[in-house]
Amino acid sequence: MSASPKPPAFDPADPLGLDDLLDPEDLAVRDTVRSWAADRVLPYVADWYEKGELPGIRELARELGSIGALGMSLTGYGCAGASSVQYGLACLELEAADSGIRSLVSVQGSLAMYAIHAYGSEDQKNEWLPRMASGEVIGCFGLTEPDHGSDPAGMRTFAKRDGDDWVLSGRKMWITNGSVAGVAVVWARTEDGIRGFVVPTDRPGFSAPEIKHKWSLRASVTSELVLDDVRLPADAVLPEVTGLRGPLGCLSHARYGIVWGSMGAARSSFEAALDYARTREQFGRPIGGFQLTQAKLADMAVELHKGILLAHHLGRRMDAGRLRPEQISFGKLNNVREAIEICRTARTILGANGISLEYPVMRHATNLESVLTYEGTVEMHQLVLGKALTGLDAFR
Repeated sequence: MSASPKPPAFDPADPLGLDDLLDPEDLAVRDTVRSWAADRVLPYVADWYEKGELPGIRELARELGSIGALGMSLTGYGCAGASSVQYGLACLELEAADSGIRSLVSVQGSLAMYAIHAYGSEDQKNEWLPRMASGEVIGCFGLTEPDHGSDPAGMRTFAKRDGDDWVLSGRKMWITNGSVAGVAVVWARTEDGIRGFVVPTDRPGFSAPEIKHKWSLRASVTSELVLDDVRLPADAVLPEVTGLRGPLGCLSHARYGIVWGSMGAARSSFEAALDYARTREQFGRPIGGFQLTQAKLADMAVELHKGILLAHHLGRRMDAGRLRPEQISFGKLNNVREAIEICRTARTILGANGISLEYPVMRHATNLESVLTYEGTVEMHQLVLGKALTGLDAFR
């Protein structure tokens, strides 16, 4: 009888050996995005966060386009045509740098570009997608309103016909990329139901005042959209969808990226805590040698890598065309909730140093409070799963 092969050495960075699930192309995508983030974001992001700004966002967008990160899982029109797993890996690496950077990419690719790619005309796709994929044009996605977040069916933004034109009026709120966007995908009520519109932001009546005084996603551009009788040609409407299934389809794609991205924030916080525990000495030895600290690190590692494994599973299902919206809700609910808990536990290991921007933990923790809310609150995803489990609708 031949001897069993010797298992590889235990890797604290990959305790479950999840890299074995990735092929060389997956690893190349991950390493490319990780290298870009290490060079272009990590040295500066604490300062951006402290100042509440994202300088050079247009240059960053062009760089992200050059590495294929914008609309990367879409095909054609200059998009990379990457797998869902590869897109997820990119989201993880971007959010390990900062949730605001991942939000820039998610809104560009999974919301604005995805809407045009899935529901747009051929002319709309050819006009916008190549320039958005390269980062030449930044996009935003207008669904949430000041009085309608979790209930988008109650939106008040309205589009009416005026001859051959459309005229849009209303307001959208909490719009990532809004004040720097060259194009906005805006959802509005019409006499025929909810429709999506491709709105060049230089149209008269369109404005996007930036939202200030945020304590989360500070290294991100967040705006209000004001539509004051914005006149659009007849072909501005997205022709291939009517009703809420349009924006909800986009949101499912964005939520999938969050399942991965939240684990990036968690990984960064865990790594900071692990490094600190190995070197910080109290009572004559590193605090990582104390049982309570090791228990915290073990629990954090278990939830972190379970979450990555869940994200990978959902990615394979998406690539196979078998991923359901309820399963995406499962992933977002679990992974963001666990990521926040990992950040909080990491902060306790760092003690008072945990609140300093010299370490990434508090920045990730406050960012994740926004991630927990956008693309569906905890409560909404709980109700999605509750309805799927019981067959009973508790929304109304």
